[in-house]
Amino acid sequence: MFDLGLPELLVIGVVALIVVGPKDLPVLFRNVGRFVGKAKGMAREFSSAMNQAADQAGVKDVTDTIKGATDGLNKVSNPLKAASDAFADSANEVKRSMSYEPGAETTRLSKERAEAAEKIRKHSADVAQARLDKEAAEKAASEAAEPETAPKKDEA
Repeated sequence: MFDLGLPELLVIGVVALIVVGPKDLPVLFRNVGRFVGKAKGMAREFSSAMNQAADQAGVKDVTDTIKGATDGLNKVSNPLKAASDAFADSANEVKRSMSYEPGAETTRLSKERAEAAEKIRKHSADVAQARLDKEAAEKAASEAAEPETAPKKDEA
């Protein structure tokens, strides 16, 4: 799609150096890197969501059925191709079983973060309540120990 070679990247770098300046260039590259990373992540999530939607809609079942029908015709005509296809299918199955699922790790981490946040909130509430109880006890003790300084009505 985009064909950026070394000469194009050098021209972009020189123009960026002239326009932005050497002082702000690292910040610009950092922000561009973050943007590209976010865009790749969104594209990855979108493609995985589309694959899941296609699987839920039954597209995979239809393609497997059609592939099975055509493979049956090919196996009759070419036994060597049938053996190589079976080997390739086995290799692909092993790859799929060992593949990394980006959404699974994110879900696990978000659950752990939510649990940690809840523990922090509970601990903070307990500490705050203990401090309030301690202050109330100190106030009650100081009021009880404080002698009456106001004269009584009978004495005046």
